[in-house]
Amino acid sequence: MTSELTGGTLAAPERVSVINPEPTEDRERVERLLGRRLNAEFAVAVRDAVGAPVVIRNAPFMDDGTPMPTLYWLVGAAECDAVARLEAAGGVREAERSVDPNELIRAHERYAAERDVLVFSTDAGPCPTGGVGGTRRGVKCLHAHLAWYLAGGEDPVGAWVASSLGLDRSVYAHCR
Repeated sequence: MTSELTGGTLAAPERVSVINPEPTEDRERVERLLGRRLNAEFAVAVRDAVGAPVVIRNAPFMDDGTPMPTLYWLVGAAECDAVARLEAAGGVREAERSVDPNELIRAHERYAAERDVLVFSTDAGPCPTGGVGGTRRGVKCLHAHLAWYLAGGEDPVGAWVASSLGLDRSVYAHCR
């Protein structure tokens, strides 16, 4: 199978867990933050100063085998609200204008590569595709870019979002 993002060859996914699921307490906290039940395994990748989940790292497949392109998901309430306000004020367009398009392409490639190493393979089913937020180019979701950046990703859009919001990723605890 050929990666649509990088043109490289990928093995077909095996539908098995590649992320150690979080304890029940974290699952309940994250589900409350999202306002719904999660249907995929995840691990908390970033916590705030009091230990609350801010970013989760998803398995590449949901429980039913559906591909999950979004590896890092922003779940912290304050961070989600701030990014939503930034997006509502035209932040997606501004981010695209503010970052080097070639750096953004490379960020999508790095994100896809990080996710794709979690995909193993004997199943010929569909694989997750795309880069940050499942897109191959441009900016789709500032939440996804910030999530990956806070988790340690080299993402120029995530860095732009953090700077725009006055966030310092060094104050967050990395769990991976």
